[in-house]
Amino acid sequence: MSDYNDKELLALFKDVEKRNYAFNLIVRKYQEKLYWHIRKIVIKHDDADDILQNTFIKVWKGLDRFREDSKLYTWLYRIATNESLTYLKQQKTKYLMPIVDYENHLKETLESDEYFNGDEIQRRLHKAILGLPEKQRIVFNLKYFEEMKYEEMAEVLKTSVGALKASYHHAVKKIENYFSED
Repeated sequence: MSDYNDKELLALFKDVEKRNYAFNLIVRKYQEKLYWHIRKIVIKHDDADDILQNTFIKVWKGLDRFREDSKLYTWLYRIATNESLTYLKQQKTKYLMPIVDYENHLKETLESDEYFNGDEIQRRLHKAILGLPEKQRIVFNLKYFEEMKYEEMAEVLKTSVGALKASYHHAVKKIENYFSED
């Protein structure tokens, strides 16, 4: 794949004759990162695949209206995050589960996930992360795994840097407590 930066990809996309090519480059550049971001939220491989596909459908439909007020990748992460949260909300409603029960369901899913290939420490870390409130979990994942800056997270999650720092701090403390309980 050619190493186009996001601005070049967007310029390429604006050329109607090169639109499909540009979109394919965007998908190839971001699909793996977005897949793992989504997967950390919804846990199941098949669900993450479906949500990723829905994410790129929304991107395709909205990319010609993208105003470049934010970076392309933060816009993509925002769509992927929103699609993931919408999916979780639908699942909770569908099964009439309280949030705590659904989080326990996700932990059980992690235990039985044939695609999870981490060691026991990674499994425990993911269980600890699943015990976090939804917002803290997403903030922790973006900061810890994606190494995203707070300013970029603020664009993705539409919240303040201060709130994100507080959420991350609380998440880290809860994870530390989870590990110290054993």
